[in-house]
Amino acid sequence: MKEKIQEKINKIRPMLQADGGDVELVDYKDGVVTVRLKGACAGCPMSQMTLKNGIERFLKQEIPEIKSVESV
Repeated sequence: MKEKIQEKINKIRPMLQADGGDVELVDYKDGVVTVRLKGACAGCPMSQMTLKNGIERFLKQEIPEIKSVESV
């Protein structure tokens, strides 16, 4: 499952990298994906919106087993 999630994350990484940020897959357990926002995303006040409305929404669409995406 982690490989499948990583593959999907790799599809959205260029958008984050274009703004100076990045995302790293940390773990997947019981439907919850844990990621680490890096670069400009780490200190950005909009990072929670990016996480929930961008990354989480995309991953849940692509992989229905995912219940939520959390940041560490």
